[in-house]
Amino acid sequence: MKILVTVAEVGTVEDEFEIDGTAIDERYLEYDLNEWDDYAIEEAVQLAEEGVADEVVAATIGPERSEETVRMALAKGVDRAVRIWDDALKDAFLDVAAKTRILEAVVEREDPDLVLSGVQTGDHMFGATGVSLADAVGIEWAAVVNGLDHDLDDGVASVRRELEGGVEEFTNVELPAVLTIQTGINEPRYASLRGIRQAQQKEIAVTSLSDLGLDGSAVESDLRLTEMYEPEVESEPTIFEGGPEDAAVQLAGVLREKGVGAE
Repeated sequence: MKILVTVAEVGTVEDEFEIDGTAIDERYLEYDLNEWDDYAIEEAVQLAEEGVADEVVAATIGPERSEETVRMALAKGVDRAVRIWDDALKDAFLDVAAKTRILEAVVEREDPDLVLSGVQTGDHMFGATGVSLADAVGIEWAAVVNGLDHDLDDGVASVRRELEGGVEEFTNVELPAVLTIQTGINEPRYASLRGIRQAQQKEIAVTSLSDLGLDGSAVESDLRLTEMYEPEVESEPTIFEGGPEDAAVQLAGVLREKGVGAE
């Protein structure tokens, strides 16, 4: 069995930053592995360690800088990686449709039995790419999976899904399939020193759009980012100083002032 894990690099910022046009100034950005994808990687690596999967492949869309993020996946046990990049992607706004077209081509080339994707990314938070990919490829899917039975010998994945209102659903999905993985399904491991060293020897295949049989039209989008700004703060937060007991006393005083709990 081959498992394909989609991996995204996301930018993070501290409290203080500046906006340059329609983007945050690069001086304030740091890049890291998308949190939800970290859980998908762990699930795939566990399946490989248990002998269920023969190979785990990571796929990401990103510039050369993103190889550092991909190396983290390799250091955690992924066997090899594919990084898709092209001049047409430099200024493109990758919405769900564009990502789907690219990843669909990767799936068709890799022909995995199972695709694991994070529920969403920490930047755009579309939360739809995995399901859109399954629809495009024509295979089954389950979204917001927070439990997976690792017995996949019969070609069926038994999953637990998180629904609205705290409801959970138990269902079976026939393979091949796409599962979007929720945080909390497992405990992602830290990359060991040995794993980090081994990751330097593992393959990252840099792939262009043309390598996938695509051209610039694949990343065209109907969405346009027209403006980015910090929302205005209407009121300042109240910060309670001191330890838990002091903070509790201060909070109780504020609540009494506002009439909370008053008869």
